[in-house]
Amino acid sequence: MTEQKLVYMNHDGGADDLVSLLAVLLMKDVELIGVGVIPGDCYLEPAVLASRKIIDVFGRASVEVSASDSRPKHPFPKEWRMHAYFVDALPMLNERDDILAPFTSEPAHRHLVRKLREADRKVTLLFTGPLTDLSRALAEAPDIEEKIESLVWMGGSFKGTGNIIEPEHDGSAEWNAFWDPDAVADVWRSGIDIVAYPLLATDQVPWTLERRNAWAKLRRHPALDFAVQCYAMCPPLVHIHANDTYFLWDLLTTSHLGNAGIAKFRQVACRVHTEGASQGRIEEDPSGRTISIAAEVDVDAFYNYITELFRSFER
Repeated sequence: MTEQKLVYMNHDGGADDLVSLLAVLLMKDVELIGVGVIPGDCYLEPAVLASRKIIDVFGRASVEVSASDSRPKHPFPKEWRMHAYFVDALPMLNERDDILAPFTSEPAHRHLVRKLREADRKVTLLFTGPLTDLSRALAEAPDIEEKIESLVWMGGSFKGTGNIIEPEHDGSAEWNAFWDPDAVADVWRSGIDIVAYPLLATDQVPWTLERRNAWAKLRRHPALDFAVQCYAMCPPLVHIHANDTYFLWDLLTTSHLGNAGIAKFRQVACRVHTEGASQGRIEEDPSGRTISIAAEVDVDAFYNYITELFRSFER
């Protein structure tokens, strides 16, 4: 029998992050050893509560959850951060009165350190939000680097433009990097094997009315019902790509853990801008750090994989 892949997930509480947590829990070849929640695309308390409830409803085993005390250089817009409140209130997460998934009072970066040190083999890190907790963990405990198999991160753009529309910024960065550009630069200085799913890849999987309705027709399956309820809060791509159009950024990134063949990758040497109008931009640079980026996505394979993964759950 193949040994399960150990995974630690750090997410920032958006609807897509919480659906991605569900996906990780359903992957039979993955053992989730811990979850950290950072207040990026969310408010912290409802995102932590929703995470614990998702683990209770969909998890095969209890998984410890921690809350980050990291703070941004550039916070996400308030309106985007409200989704965690809506997910936490979904009826299927609130059928029981008590929450069983344990919560630890240690901040997420120290929780990550402890879980890596306790692991009996190397751990894959899945970060679907900013990299601040990883940066802080490496600064406090450099020894953990040898326990990290790889970092799978939703971040960066690599398509010329980003998704930032903010004063005094040129629009070249992606939000998870823009939240804390210094943290990205810190991780780039490490020796960790980095696999990034940038906007170049995630823009290939927009949330559309066609996809929404296809999953709605399968809502008799509890995991698909949960996913489509979460994404009902998110503006789909209908006519044009607007700033609030929703893409399955984190779910695509998360699919890497169960089916890395969905995407084709290329090696890119790049550097991180930490100052000025381009801060948060990850720019190709021959003298920079080499990482692997997802460049081309088999869209049908992605949706088929996720659909079957979610259909596999039975109460």
